[in-house]
Amino acid sequence: MLITGETGTGKEVLAKAIHFNSPRRERPFIIVNCGSVPKELVESELFGHVKGSFTGAVTHKQGRAEMANEGTLFLDEIGEMPPEMQVRLLRLVQDGEIQKIGATNTIQVDVRIIAATHRNLGEMIASGAFREDLYYRLAVVPIELPPLRKRVEDIPEFVQYFFQQTREKHHREDLWLPPSLVPYFAHYDWPGNVRQLANCILRLVVLAPGPEITLSDLPEFLHSPARPAAETKVSNLSVEDTTLHGAERKVILAALEKFQGNQTRAAGYLGVTRKTLRGRIAKYELSQAARG
Repeated sequence: MLITGETGTGKEVLAKAIHFNSPRRERPFIIVNCGSVPKELVESELFGHVKGSFTGAVTHKQGRAEMANEGTLFLDEIGEMPPEMQVRLLRLVQDGEIQKIGATNTIQVDVRIIAATHRNLGEMIASGAFREDLYYRLAVVPIELPPLRKRVEDIPEFVQYFFQQTREKHHREDLWLPPSLVPYFAHYDWPGNVRQLANCILRLVVLAPGPEITLSDLPEFLHSPARPAAETKVSNLSVEDTTLHGAERKVILAALEKFQGNQTRAAGYLGVTRKTLRGRIAKYELSQAARG
């Protein structure tokens, strides 16, 4: 399986989702970042070595492929793997066999291999930097993750998810992110994709001085939309044609109507505490739409 996409699009997250929703979920999920392991150590890291096979090999070492037996081996940034190692990897993909450095015998392993890269492997094949036979072995099930700028409709959901997750982790459960600020996130191109968005939310949660995130708390790059509002698909709210308070009131009213005035369910839907929602109901005089 081969996952491609720009840096930060969530390739590792997808690989984990595949593993933990498969029959192999109880077995290991082992990661090898092919771009961070020194070239001279890639073979030992992936396949292991036997004692005395080279200077410094004072004990036997189990490689990542063997650790992943009956589970999943995730090869991140496969495009960075040295050409000489691609030959060894091809044997693992084709035959399920590995040979440790210094060993005379092979070991059979049962691993599912998921590879990922942000590079154009087609161009690398043309230049001779990546083996064509290995590519076709890995790309039996190709998955391309589009950049966040092409998934504009997903941005509000990502914002909500990261905000709830981050404020719980940092014990700021009462922190409020007004729905009226969401269009500002949707109007930005996010060159760093989902990872950049998650880091942006983290900074907001950690650094917000008050109980509510305000427009002034947002980083400067979100204040000037990089995409015209007409090109977004994030609901009928836009930064240009409504006040922040008006947009927030509209979203809260819609949530109350959706749950027939049930404040507990509306608060859960909006990702805030019931206490916070009650404060907004009083602020915007929405008591007639709400019930206890």
